[in-house]
Amino acid sequence: MTSREERERRRAARLEAERADAAAARRRLVIGYVVAGALTLAVVVGLVVVISSSGGSDEQVDGQDVPAAAHVQVNSGYLHGITPDGREGTPPPPLQQGDLQTAAQEAGCKLQLNLPDEGNNHITKESEIPDYKTNPPTSGNHNPEQEADGAYSEQVPEWYAVHSMEHGRIEIQYSPDLPEADQLALKGVFDESPAGMLMFPNSDMPYEVAATAWTQLMGCKSYDGRATLDAIRDFRDTYRGQGPEPIPLNTG
Repeated sequence: MTSREERERRRAARLEAERADAAAARRRLVIGYVVAGALTLAVVVGLVVVISSSGGSDEQVDGQDVPAAAHVQVNSGYLHGITPDGREGTPPPPLQQGDLQTAAQEAGCKLQLNLPDEGNNHITKESEIPDYKTNPPTSGNHNPEQEADGAYSEQVPEWYAVHSMEHGRIEIQYSPDLPEADQLALKGVFDESPAGMLMFPNSDMPYEVAATAWTQLMGCKSYDGRATLDAIRDFRDTYRGQGPEPIPLNTG
C-alpha cells in the first residue's frame, strides 16, 4: 500500500468515527429531551392533583388574605378588615337528634324564639348603634354593609352581623376561651354546610356557644360535645334563609 492510499484509509476511518460520534451525541440529546419532557409532565400532573384535591385555593380580596378553608363568599357582603378563620374543622359525627327543641334540651341550651323585631333601618354612625335587647343581637338597626358569609377568627361588630341575619344568615358564635378542640368541632359543623353561614368568636355574650338568626336565639352556657353540635345543626336547618330580606345562598 502506497503512502497516499494509507492516508486515504486513515482519513476514511477518521470520518467514519466522527459520524459515529455525532450519531451517538444526537441519540443522547433526544433521550435527554424525552426524560426532561417526562419530568415536566410529572410535575404538571402533580400540581393538578394537588390543586384539585385541595377543594379551593387561597385568594386576596382588597389586599387581605382569604384562605379557602374560611369559605368566605365575597359576593355576599364585605370583609371590613376582619381576619378570616382558615382552620380546618373536625368533621362532625352523624346527626343523632334532628328535632331542635329536643336537641337544645339535651345540650342544655336555651331557645329564645320569635323574639320582637327591633327594626331594620340602616345607620352609618357608631353613635347611632342601638342598645340591642338580646345578647347576641337578633335584630335591630344596622350598618348598610353586611358581613360576608364565612368563618372569622375575630369578632364581627354587631351592626354588621345583624345586617347579615336580616338577609337570612345563621351565625355560630363561641367564647374565645373555648378550648381549641371544641372550636374546631364547631368549625367542622360550619365546614359541612357553609352556605349562608357566619362563624366567629364573641367575648361579650354570656354563653360558651350561641346560634342566632333574625329574631331567633339559642344560647348554650357550656359546650356539650355531640349534643351541642346536633342542636346547632338543627337550628341552622330550621332558620337558615329566613329573614325580612333573604338573599340567595351560595351553595356552589
